[in-house]
Amino acid sequence: MTEPTDFHTPPIELPLHQWEPDPAPVEGCVGCAELAAVRTRARAGGDMTTVSDCNVFMRRHPEGH
Repeated sequence: MTEPTDFHTPPIELPLHQWEPDPAPVEGCVGCAELAAVRTRARAGGDMTTVSDCNVFMRRHPEGH
């Protein structure tokens, strides 16, 4: 077991995540169009979890969503 230190350590600096651009909806796909609309509303409301979920589903378009 390690002993606690009696001094303050500097904060850990994490690298910034390299943001990928949002996937574009597949032209003519009703499901992708709906996901894009949900993503837009979610981003406007600050719900980044839903934004991320929509992006995942849109990236999985070839397998279906």
